[in-house]
Amino acid sequence: MMFLQHAGIVFAGLVVAAVFTRLAYAVTARVTFAPLLDLFVSLFTWVPWVAGAWLGGWCGVLSALLAQFVFLHAFCAYDRLLRGKKGRTLAAAHAKMLGWWRNEAALLLTTPAVVVFFLVRFAEIIFYPPMAWMAKMPRYRSSEWVNLSRHKYDGLVGHDLVWCWYCDWMTGVWALGSEMLRNVESFWCPIRFCEECKNRNVCTDFPDVEKWARADGTMEDAVRAFEEHYDGQGKNSWWGHPDRNKP
Repeated sequence: MMFLQHAGIVFAGLVVAAVFTRLAYAVTARVTFAPLLDLFVSLFTWVPWVAGAWLGGWCGVLSALLAQFVFLHAFCAYDRLLRGKKGRTLAAAHAKMLGWWRNEAALLLTTPAVVVFFLVRFAEIIFYPPMAWMAKMPRYRSSEWVNLSRHKYDGLVGHDLVWCWYCDWMTGVWALGSEMLRNVESFWCPIRFCEECKNRNVCTDFPDVEKWARADGTMEDAVRAFEEHYDGQGKNSWWGHPDRNKP
């Protein structure tokens, strides 16, 4: 009985959070850009878990997960009812290819990754700025990376809207983290990997790998590669950073 009661409390909190978010968006679109976006995403992800733990420990966390599951599908149904369906949908196309239950199960299996993305976002906010200041690396405006805009896409409602929001946020968080890591890797360890397959696999995220010191080289090669790309005058950015190509 307490389990369902706690789930009901968390569900009510999610409804309040949704109304609050809609009102905030009516006031300013800045809520769709970091750092304000971090607050509003938190209201629907980890804050309910904390509330559930406070209400009933681990059992309360499970009740919060149930509340989030029900709220997710209730929001999808309500949004689609409110705004209507315009032609074909991605959800229907996916279900046609995979089957409804398989598509839904696969999507739900991605949700625990929210924890990982929040840890990445936490590192971007807390650890990278002081490290960048000390190592003279580029600073980044999070709002240019972590934001939501797909709600502006015509016909994107309900189920499609929620999951595209998730991808919108997740992609920005991951891309910003990757950009920061490019600076870190090229500055502190510009040495190619011994396994050539790894060099091929990481070249998309770390384009500098082609210019790093050879894996069969010496420390002199690594130091020389470092000195060729850093003069101590400008920002210590990765070697293909756009700022390096400015006249």
